[in-house]
Amino acid sequence: MLLLLLLLKTLIIIVPLLISVAFFTIAERKIMGAIQMRRGPNIIGYIGLLQPLADGAKLFTKETIIPNDSNEQLFMTAPFMALFLSIISWSVIPFGEGLFLCDLNLGIIYIFAISALNVYTLLFAGWSSNSKYSYLGSIRSAAQMISYEISIGFTCLIVAVSTGTYNLSKIVLFQKIIWLIIPFLPIFLIFYIAILAETNRHPFDLPEAESELVSGYNVEYSSMAFAQFFLGEYANMLLMSIFGGILFLGGWFIGFLFFLPEPIKLSFKMSFGVLYFIVNRAIFPRFRYDQLMSLGWKCLLPLVIGYFLLTSNILISFNGLPI
Repeated sequence: MLLLLLLLKTLIIIVPLLISVAFFTIAERKIMGAIQMRRGPNIIGYIGLLQPLADGAKLFTKETIIPNDSNEQLFMTAPFMALFLSIISWSVIPFGEGLFLCDLNLGIIYIFAISALNVYTLLFAGWSSNSKYSYLGSIRSAAQMISYEISIGFTCLIVAVSTGTYNLSKIVLFQKIIWLIIPFLPIFLIFYIAILAETNRHPFDLPEAESELVSGYNVEYSSMAFAQFFLGEYANMLLMSIFGGILFLGGWFIGFLFFLPEPIKLSFKMSFGVLYFIVNRAIFPRFRYDQLMSLGWKCLLPLVIGYFLLTSNILISFNGLPI
């Protein structure tokens, strides 16, 4: 019975997540079309709303091509691992008070542990493809993700030190009176810059730079193997959007929408992150790789470490560290 209940809870998370990813793609294409004064997809279904289903059917029916000189086991494992890791990260996300699959006291640490494993999926994909473009893309991605994970880690550490917990539900409850974006606006901005690099999104999409790397680490993939990377990438963007809403935007607390269910309120915060990812892709040019690494190591990291030391000293001076 407990196993059946756990399976039901898991499906309640996974099915809406995959549907959200599908409609994230159509929203991205529609919004970018509006920004660039052109039409987005508008043929399949009413105003193009069924385009994600057509894309999925096309990828599902295509032939899976495995390069001759590739490492076949790693080549096919990498995309499945990417999708699997992006899904299991959602197990600690609270969608409302008491609405979660697993209420870990170390929820932030869990998300970072899974995020660190994502680096290996890209390295496996790049190395096993036996292609110079894939390999260069995977090396870029690994260096980029490791660099910006440090900045994201310090932003989350500042939140944890201030609230006295790594538990995501308790962090939301701490913001019942005031959202953490108000005292930590600079940290909020650093976090939202860093998650662009962490998810390999524009303007930091150097691992997939079409102009020099064709398509980066996934250039040799086709059919459902490519779709798994695609789904994993968009699921990670949704995860970072909802994670930022929990850390800085009060989670499911929105005073003037008190009559709505808590998961719907949280989805508004996630929609802010989704719009942020889309608009950045539409309006900003791609950074050079040296600019990307310089921004991470010479600008964001010193700023966030300094803010962490300042926050810790203030807390110790007034009432001691809460953790």
